[in-house]
Amino acid sequence: MKKRQFIIVGSLVLLFVIGFALMQFLAAQREDLPRRTPDAGDRWVKAESVSYATIKSKVINMGRVVSTEEVEVIAEATGKIEPGSVDLKKSERFRKGDTLLVIYKDEVELALKAQKSHFLTTVANLLPDIKIDFPDKYDAFLAFFNSINIDRDFPVLPDIQSEKMKIFLASRNVLNEYYSIKQAEKQLERHTITAPFAGTFAEVHQQVGAFTGMGVRIASIIRTDALEVEVLVDQDQAPFIRVGDPVTLHSDKRHLDWNGTVVRVSDFVDLNTQARSIFVRVPLDRQAPLYRNEYLIAEFGGMTIPDAMEIPRNAVFNSDVVFTVEEGRLKKRQVEIVKFNVETVVFRGLPEGVFVVVQPLINVAENTPVKILGVDSVPEQPQDTNQSIPQIS
Repeated sequence: MKKRQFIIVGSLVLLFVIGFALMQFLAAQREDLPRRTPDAGDRWVKAESVSYATIKSKVINMGRVVSTEEVEVIAEATGKIEPGSVDLKKSERFRKGDTLLVIYKDEVELALKAQKSHFLTTVANLLPDIKIDFPDKYDAFLAFFNSINIDRDFPVLPDIQSEKMKIFLASRNVLNEYYSIKQAEKQLERHTITAPFAGTFAEVHQQVGAFTGMGVRIASIIRTDALEVEVLVDQDQAPFIRVGDPVTLHSDKRHLDWNGTVVRVSDFVDLNTQARSIFVRVPLDRQAPLYRNEYLIAEFGGMTIPDAMEIPRNAVFNSDVVFTVEEGRLKKRQVEIVKFNVETVVFRGLPEGVFVVVQPLINVAENTPVKILGVDSVPEQPQDTNQSIPQIS
């Protein structure tokens, strides 16, 4: 048993020694691959020669579709909510003049009819006296009496210019009853809520059958046949936009385009965004409808900027500093930023002919030696097609 263990251990030790010796032999036979020494000048950047021209600079920002009219439906009466001509449901559409809902009104309606009936009796009793004392007003009051229908709104009271006539009617409580009825008619109207425009229910807070009270929010409605796009624009870009300017709108998700017109420019700055709101009216297009809260890309015409140049925005750092290439080395130069765009900036302040770097450079210092792609000659490359030109990025 011990002899067998000795043989196994000896074999393992022998294999280890042979393997180590073989590894050392192969390592001695291997030739070191030539290493490429870094070349300090082998750094390439993208740069363009400064050349000023007249630039038509556009303003491009995201905007949100909003309704021109958004109304909170608030109860002006107390009672149970009853159905109207459309369902009181979120996203339910309605037309202008449709009855959105009714707040229980039977008792109020009956009380109003009782007031009108009492008033009819009062006027009927006055007609003989009016015929004798005010014969010139008799026909007018008789016509008024005959036109009264307790199921409809009261007609207009005949014109009363005579002071004696006013005293007569006031003493018989006619004027008080008449205006009490007109007030009750207005109160009855508040029990029926009709649509002021064509639209839809954006939110519904109470359902049919619920009891509501004065001042309670029932629903929120929005107009859907007249929409606008609210675009927040930085203060430095807002002066380039004026009321009446044409605007192109685009949806990346739906791949659709619309044309609109600037209808309002806010004269104040939003507290949170520190931007100004530009409102763009878009004509109704049933083939390509807009939807509230949808985001669109708005492209404004902007303005013409003379003697300027446009470069990528990420080539600028510290707000107004760029790299230039002068005598083969990087130099920091301050420029005058005329306008910031989403992806570019328009600037002045560099001599024409100087090469300005048009790509972001990270972890580089001033006076770093560089070469310009497309301008300086490119050194011969190895046959390996996968190897690319080293760049500062």
